[in-house]
Amino acid sequence: MKHWQQLSGPLKIGLVAAALGILLALIGIARGTVPTNILSIFMALLISGGSWGLVAWAIATAMYDVE
Repeated sequence: MKHWQQLSGPLKIGLVAAALGILLALIGIARGTVPTNILSIFMALLISGGSWGLVAWAIATAMYDVE
């Protein structure tokens, strides 16, 4: 909890968005939309979590810079 409080606002937003992206990827994996190859599962988690997190962090950082 202490480490969470030390993070900046945009980073927190990016981490939450990445977690949501990974959760959505896990739901898709559970529904069978991803082949059961370990590399395919890893790539699905990396792409979904990474892209959601990066985009959310970039937007939040821009908002903080404008204010």
